[in-house]
Amino acid sequence: MSGPITITSPQQLSSLLSSSRIVVVNFYNEWSATSKALGTIYDQLAGNLQRPNVVTFAKVNAEQQTQISESYAVVDVPTFLIFKNGSQIQKLNGNNAKQLSEAVKRLAAEADSDSSGGFGEASSSSGGTWIGAGLPRGYKDVTDQVDARGLDLLNFDSEFGSVRTLFETTQPTTVAMGKGKGAASGSEGKKDWVESDVDEQLMLYVPFNSTLKIHTIQITSAPPSSEDDEDAPMRPKTIHLFTNLQHNLGFEEAEDVPATQTIELKPSDWDEKTATAKLELRFVKFQKVYSLVLFVADGEGEGEKTRIDRIRIIGESGEKREMGQLQKPEDD
Repeated sequence: MSGPITITSPQQLSSLLSSSRIVVVNFYNEWSATSKALGTIYDQLAGNLQRPNVVTFAKVNAEQQTQISESYAVVDVPTFLIFKNGSQIQKLNGNNAKQLSEAVKRLAAEADSDSSGGFGEASSSSGGTWIGAGLPRGYKDVTDQVDARGLDLLNFDSEFGSVRTLFETTQPTTVAMGKGKGAASGSEGKKDWVESDVDEQLMLYVPFNSTLKIHTIQITSAPPSSEDDEDAPMRPKTIHLFTNLQHNLGFEEAEDVPATQTIELKPSDWDEKTATAKLELRFVKFQKVYSLVLFVADGEGEGEKTRIDRIRIIGESGEKREMGQLQKPEDD
C-alpha cells in the first residue's frame, strides 16, 4: 500500500491531474489539529483505494504552496478537492471524515466501471453531425475540439443523459419525433438529454484541445410537451459565460466571478423546427479560448428543472494546447 503523493509545485499537480482519472488532494498545514486528525484517515483511504493512473491521493501544504492554494481558492484547512478527468468536481471543507470517505469510495467504484472510450466514439458512425442552426459565414462547427476527458457538469439528474450527451453528434431523439404532445417527455426510447436535479441551475465546464475563437454557441432544448405540465423541464433562460478558467465554478462561487458575457434568451429565440437557440457572442471577448463555463442560472417558466439536449460550438480552431499545463487567462 502506498500513501499520498506530496505536491511540491503547480507543475507536479498539473501533471498528476492529466495522468490519473481520479485525484484527491488534501490541503493541510502542520499546526492544525484538525488537519492532523483528518490526515490519518486520509492516509488510510489512500492505502486502501489508491491505484496507479486510476485513483491517486495527494497532499499540499497550503502554507508552503500558496500559488496552488490561491489557484483553487483554498482559504481554510483542511480542504479536500476531488478531481475527475482533470476537472474539479467536489470541494469538501472541515472535519467531516464520513463525507470524505463516502465521496472517495463512490468515485473509486465509478472509476473501476467507467469506460475508457474517447468522446464521440458512440456517435461517430452516425450519418452526420447534428447542427441545430445555420452556420455564420466564414465559421464552422468546432465542437470536435471539446476535450471530453475534462468535461464537468454540476447538478444534473443521473436518470437522464450525462455531460457527454450534450456533445453527441446525433440528432436529439425528441427533435426527430417532432414538436407536439409527448415530444419532450421522452417516454419512448432513450433519454438522450440532460436535466437539472435539485433546482433549475446547471454549471457546465468545457475544456478544449486547442485555443478557439468562438463566434456562436448553439443550444438545443426540446420544448415542454404541454404548457399546463408543471413538472415539465424548462428551457434555459439566463446563461452566464466564463472563459479560460482552470476548473468548474461552484454555484456560490459564480456569484463572485465576473461573467465574460451574460445572455438572456427569449421564447422567440428558439427555432420551432430544430428547438435550437443561438447564443450570439461578443466575438472580441471570445478570442483564444481554451475553456468555457456555461452557468444556466434559471429557466423560461415556473418549473423546477431545466433541460438541454445538445450544445454545438461555432467558430475557428487555433493551435493545439499543451495539455497538462496550468494556464492563466490573458488580460484583455
